[in-house]
Amino acid sequence: MGTLFGTDGVRGLANRELTPELAFKLGRAGAHVLLEETGIPALVIGRDTRLSGDMLEGALIAGICSAGVDVLRVGVLPTPAVAYLSRKLEAAGGVVISASHNSYEDNGIKFFGANGYKLPDALEERVERLVLDPAAALLAPVGAGLGRVREVSDAPERYVRFACSTGPSDLEGLKIVVDCAHGAAFEVAPQVLGRLGATVIPIFNAPDGTNINAGCGSTQPAALQQAVKAEGADLGLAFDGDADRLIAVDERGQLVDGDHLMVICARHMQQSGCLAGNTVVVTVMSNLGLHLALRKAGIRVLQTKVGDRYVLEEMVRSRCSLGGEQSGHIIFLDYNTTGDGIVTALQLLKVMRETGQPLSRLAAQMERLPQLLRSVRVQDRAAVMASPLLAEVIAKYEHGLNGEGRILVRPSGTEPVVRVMAEARNETILEEVVEELVRVVTRIDQERATFG
Repeated sequence: MGTLFGTDGVRGLANRELTPELAFKLGRAGAHVLLEETGIPALVIGRDTRLSGDMLEGALIAGICSAGVDVLRVGVLPTPAVAYLSRKLEAAGGVVISASHNSYEDNGIKFFGANGYKLPDALEERVERLVLDPAAALLAPVGAGLGRVREVSDAPERYVRFACSTGPSDLEGLKIVVDCAHGAAFEVAPQVLGRLGATVIPIFNAPDGTNINAGCGSTQPAALQQAVKAEGADLGLAFDGDADRLIAVDERGQLVDGDHLMVICARHMQQSGCLAGNTVVVTVMSNLGLHLALRKAGIRVLQTKVGDRYVLEEMVRSRCSLGGEQSGHIIFLDYNTTGDGIVTALQLLKVMRETGQPLSRLAAQMERLPQLLRSVRVQDRAAVMASPLLAEVIAKYEHGLNGEGRILVRPSGTEPVVRVMAEARNETILEEVVEELVRVVTRIDQERATFG
């Protein structure tokens, strides 16, 4: 990836790293590139509930309009809603202002193409070159050639109708606690579930610009676990700030993460004959328990590096219909072109409805193996990862686990850190393995720094 774009768009501290000036340039360059690609002079723009959203939206809109492209403004909506509306409104693409599960001080900007997919690397690089090159020649229309802003007042209703069409027709009798993370789904998620007949108890659904993801949402579900038990609910659903992720809670208050959700849905889709290629795409961070459960069901698993864009690329390449991450970022390509927390929730509810089983029983299809992760700060990630000693130690411990565990050592893509992760049924052995690998990584880095 380049200087500006990471694996999920451009992110940074709002008004310091992600400034209005940068947002303007991104809007102008993105509009220019997508207009060239499609010939369509319109872009959809949506955002989450962060305080800085207004500031960045204004700057983005100015940049887009200055390139002679109209803005179709949909307001506060989930990221997957913008992806969906980019297709349905036949725009050149879409732009989302969100930093997903980050705290409110951060924000981000990411683009979708006219097909609803995140932009491929080549297009992001073209946008980045135009932003960073002060001599870049961009169109500067005047008069009637400028873009204008059009409010899409029925955008929430369009997305709600779409989401409802993907799930079970009737949720009557189900009581569901919904943690909206004070984020982009705070209105549409309860509307979707309520329209399908569920009794909905929304929590963390009063955004004030500064409380998004604060003590709530898919990354902090403790309050949802308590609420499910207190309300005697059938399940709980937790979204993140832009609602492209989902973590569930069963009727006993136990967490059901993305790995469990993929096992539940994959096995049901297989039995229904709609799991394309009889394959699921996951990242290297998925628990070994997922692999064992899917292998037992005769379902093939493909692995990618961490990041939903890599999952999606493999899904498209291998023609798969289901893929995702342990974090709850799950893609159902039969319905949407990106992770969609509300669609994921509806697919889970479809399985519950069609099997008549509670979530706890469905989640029991996968045994989650104990997992331990340590981050080791190093001076040279590449040198550590290239060390023959590290490879030798990893091979020794993997052999010792005898198929009952897994080791993953990988460099961080954004920090001077090597992450050491292992899984094993025996937690004592797990701790010993991880601590030894941490010592080896530290030793390699220190020796490299001393002797070069």
